[in-house]
Amino acid sequence: MSQTNILLEAGTNELEIVEFYLDEDNGDGTSYKGYYGVNVAKVLEIIRMPQVTGMPEVSHPSILGAFNQRSRVIPLVDLATWLNKYPVEKEAPKVIVTEFNQVSTAFKVSGVTRIHRISWEDVESPSKYVMSMSGNSITGVVKMDDHIIFILDLEKIVADLNPALGLRLDETIAWGDPENYKALVADDSVLVREMLKDLLQKAGFVVEVVDNGREAWDRMEEIRDTAEREGKPIWDYLNVLVSDIEMPSMDGHNLTVRVKNDRTLRKLPVVLFSSLITDKLRHKGLSVGADDQISKPEVSQLALRAKKLIEQKMEEDKALA
Repeated sequence: MSQTNILLEAGTNELEIVEFYLDEDNGDGTSYKGYYGVNVAKVLEIIRMPQVTGMPEVSHPSILGAFNQRSRVIPLVDLATWLNKYPVEKEAPKVIVTEFNQVSTAFKVSGVTRIHRISWEDVESPSKYVMSMSGNSITGVVKMDDHIIFILDLEKIVADLNPALGLRLDETIAWGDPENYKALVADDSVLVREMLKDLLQKAGFVVEVVDNGREAWDRMEEIRDTAEREGKPIWDYLNVLVSDIEMPSMDGHNLTVRVKNDRTLRKLPVVLFSSLITDKLRHKGLSVGADDQISKPEVSQLALRAKKLIEQKMEEDKALA
């Protein structure tokens, strides 16, 4: 499976997920299939179980070792073990090879069923109970006719297994005098929202955070209506939108399209911040009008680039006035 097969047009608020399953033991001699999903954009290929070599100083029992795939050494994670499930091997397992945040990781699963094209509006946020039962590793729930698919937060799993791969801020950056620019941050991850809020506040921003693109759009409409009602420029209320791409209800690409099609809000810079921003997929952000796209390993550059964009956009707006 190759990323060249990803034909979804950006901005339609749709995504494609690879559905796979784990055969899990009920504890009474019977078993059931637990269905899970991951965004197609994160999947490089699906392969048979490779020859695995053990790794020294493995920190978690779910790490089975590593294997060589096209001259790359890729770690293999037993997803059932990570999720604290009791797997039942009924057939030869499959391995899903993923790439995000500039890192390749493979996950062992019982089998792969199909690819679903769905709307982000059909992806529900998980309940606190579901989150607690999955080690906070589920970002969305999709209800099919005869079963439920849990969308896994593979980024969190990889970061938990190897903290060195998690988001880290560069504490040596000198931000200079604060301009008190106002930023709206949309991200469905509590961890990422708090990190971005902390980073931007350190850089002198006044920050408001929301959980997804739908909430961000509703809030931006409120801000626009207030600015127009009071006869003031939009810059008095908001200076930049920072948005994740993968979010329940409305994704970042669809949110960007809405902003850029609005005669007032289109003046604001939109920065997409996501693990899905790669050289292969950067064209999607460009097609919806994003002013900048920053991959998550580049988190420390976010505030610097946002400030530069704000100054540039405000100068352009001033020149047109």
